[in-house]
Amino acid sequence: MTMARSPQQKLKLLRLMQILLRQSDEGHPMTVAQMIEALAGYGISAERKSIYDDLEALRLFGLDIVQAKSKTTGYYVGAREFELPELKLLVDSVQSSRFITQRKTLSLIRKIEALASVYDAQLLQRQVYVCGRVKTMNESVYYNVDEISNAINAGRAIHFRYFEYTPAKERRFRREGAVYEVSPFALMWDDENYYLIGWDHGGRMIKHYRVDKMSGISVTGLPRQGAEDFARLPAAHYSGHVFNMFTGQMERVQMRFAAHLAGAVMDRFGKEAPFRLLEDGSFTVTVEVAVSPRFYAWIFGFGPDAQILAPAKVREGMARMLAQVAGLYEKKEGTL
Repeated sequence: MTMARSPQQKLKLLRLMQILLRQSDEGHPMTVAQMIEALAGYGISAERKSIYDDLEALRLFGLDIVQAKSKTTGYYVGAREFELPELKLLVDSVQSSRFITQRKTLSLIRKIEALASVYDAQLLQRQVYVCGRVKTMNESVYYNVDEISNAINAGRAIHFRYFEYTPAKERRFRREGAVYEVSPFALMWDDENYYLIGWDHGGRMIKHYRVDKMSGISVTGLPRQGAEDFARLPAAHYSGHVFNMFTGQMERVQMRFAAHLAGAVMDRFGKEAPFRLLEDGSFTVTVEVAVSPRFYAWIFGFGPDAQILAPAKVREGMARMLAQVAGLYEKKEGTL
């Protein structure tokens, strides 16, 4: 009489692959005896010969099983779908993303760790605590991005409400809580935040919205509108030429920069930005810019090493803002 096979026995090959992926790497090869012991933990019995057959089957399946010979013969998974440096890059990207909440960050990193051996996963865990970055307070942003993507792919408009935070740290919905109707065209990650670029049905123009400030997103049955306006949008409009997604009138602006700022200017406007070298070593550049307070602040950050040359109205705008800010710092009686 033969003993009945355990229901787990049918999963033997799958479990062995799981064990090798999680418990072996180049620094930690597994012996056949260790594989048999690990399978027993799942209620699966195995003999040495069957393990060799299974290893060969996994090789034929495409798993990179490497035999390591030292004092004892062991086996480990070599090449993987994701190498450790790639997983570190993914962990760093998730950890540094402001639009992903801390709770969702930890959840995603745990899933990324599962793609490595338990030993390499420990290296990824140490990276989580590199620095404590400020995270968004809105957990739903993770799902908002997915819902917006579905609408873009389906070519449909969306409904949502849009809010901001008060000094009391409470949500306050704009337009007194009215529902926005927008045709979504693109998602953009800028200044560590996710933005939706879409055509506002009420204002009949292209606008952008912070995804983490959107609430109650729903895909409608309405076809998208505003495709022609979006197509006319310059390709560079929502790149380095828009500062922190602050809307502003697009102007062709000429600026002068000290020589040592060449890298900073290329980081902002790209290597194709037309530089004109001057005799003193400085250079000028003329580009399309969305003129806004954030643009002026960017220029001011370089102090006397950066200057707006033209047009006159943009120079005057910079002067007005500087005067307004300077007024805040005039000494007044009774103040600290």
